[in-house]
Amino acid sequence: MLLAGTDFRDGIIEIEIAGQPGPNAGEQARGFVGVAFRASTDASRYECFYLRPTNGRADDQVRRNHSAQYISFPEFSWQRLRKEFPEKYESYCDLTPGEWTKVRIEVRGSRALLYVNGAQQPTLVVTDLKLAETNGSLGLWIGPGTVAHFTGLRVSQ
Repeated sequence: MLLAGTDFRDGIIEIEIAGQPGPNAGEQARGFVGVAFRASTDASRYECFYLRPTNGRADDQVRRNHSAQYISFPEFSWQRLRKEFPEKYESYCDLTPGEWTKVRIEVRGSRALLYVNGAQQPTLVVTDLKLAETNGSLGLWIGPGTVAHFTGLRVSQ
């Protein structure tokens, strides 16, 4: 869902999000929830950081390592980024499905830092954002099979 009247290129996005698989979600549902930025008016292109809350405390370490993700839709899906650049655009962070999670995204040109739950160090560092020269809308991003909540959006530039 794009937020009307937003025009974002560089700055800081702060928000609290919560996500969990919906009641009829498939087995692969993870509660995908995040923030899109630099989105085109029709949402056909955007950059995004999102979380997979059910991965944060999974028993499988590989799955844990996929708790936070960067994508650039449509060209750089999570599948493509994971295949071509393993581990570069994903990271671990402690998450609990359905609980409020503070997110801070700092964007400057081709570089972005994702901070989760007030951590002093970023959870994920991306130094080659794919839409670095683009202005666009902000959006609330929800993946398939997810029940998501958002509050406290603050944007500064």
